[in-house]
Amino acid sequence: MFHYFKWAFIFTAAGLALAALVGWQATETVSGTLSIFFICAVLAVLEISLSFDNAIVNANRLKAMTPVWQRRFLTWGILIAVFGMRIIFPLVIVAVAAWIGPFAALKLAITEPRLYAEIMREAHLGIAAFGGTFLMMVGLSYFFDEHKEIHWVRAIEERISRVASIRGVEIAFVLVLMLTFTALLEEEKKLTFLLSAIYGLLTFIGVDILSNVLDRTKDAFAGAAKGGLGAFLYLEVLDASFSFDGVIGAFALSQNLFVIAIGLGIGAFYVRSMTIMLVEKGTLTHYRYLEHGAFYAILALSVVMYVQALVHVPEVITGLGGAALIGLAFWSSVRFNRRHGQAQDARAESVLGYSSDR
Repeated sequence: MFHYFKWAFIFTAAGLALAALVGWQATETVSGTLSIFFICAVLAVLEISLSFDNAIVNANRLKAMTPVWQRRFLTWGILIAVFGMRIIFPLVIVAVAAWIGPFAALKLAITEPRLYAEIMREAHLGIAAFGGTFLMMVGLSYFFDEHKEIHWVRAIEERISRVASIRGVEIAFVLVLMLTFTALLEEEKKLTFLLSAIYGLLTFIGVDILSNVLDRTKDAFAGAAKGGLGAFLYLEVLDASFSFDGVIGAFALSQNLFVIAIGLGIGAFYVRSMTIMLVEKGTLTHYRYLEHGAFYAILALSVVMYVQALVHVPEVITGLGGAALIGLAFWSSVRFNRRHGQAQDARAESVLGYSSDR
């Protein structure tokens, strides 16, 4: 366990020490320092709970990548995840929303954190529509597969597989859901939600096309794409989509950009460590329904992001819901392994008994 989580433990110690330093500089009181320290710890747990399904999906995709691209994703990817999505992305959102430059947004985050947080919250509608649509397409693409042979919830998944051969059926489903939620919104919010959702859909289609082109035409992109540049880009966009909800939700606990970056950054390191462990130990192979649970959790998160356009959904519900689905899938996998193992033992005993009689 320490082998896989060594760097996560190191970053946790460094991050919490930095959180205590930030807390002392901001409040100059022990209670204030402990409060910020606690907020960073809670944000880390929140990020892990929201992104555990992300680790499973990443592990599934990484299995098909070459070792070189696996290392690139697990090294460059962590830099993009921690610094890009947890620091730069919120600054870009504020800069665009407030029509100011990125340095002005950084100054705003430091000098006027309340105004900075308010701008981020106002941008939540578009982010939720974009991220929710992208994640919904990721989840549906897994289940709308006519070649899918293993089914967890057979009553649902077998029926979906039968219609999966119809081209574009999952896109049509998302478009209907998109239009339904748009109709339920207030008039001034409809255009923002609809356009953001369409951009999310186009981003998924674009990344999927680019991923296939880069990974299938290795001769045309010799060296650059060989081994999984398309898969790398796909995973980075997927990581970003998972981060949207956590980054926005973090402002409910703190309005300090650096506190949020520390807390979510700690969580991101654990997600990466879990991804490595799942790939190297072959966990997804041993627990056949674990991947199903992750994609159900992705679909649940996408629906929650859509619902958040109408009402507020506490982040703890989102995290616990995803964890519950994955836990249920894990339990079902263990039950299957036990039954399957017992059946194999019974067959082996039957053969051995027959042989001994003869």
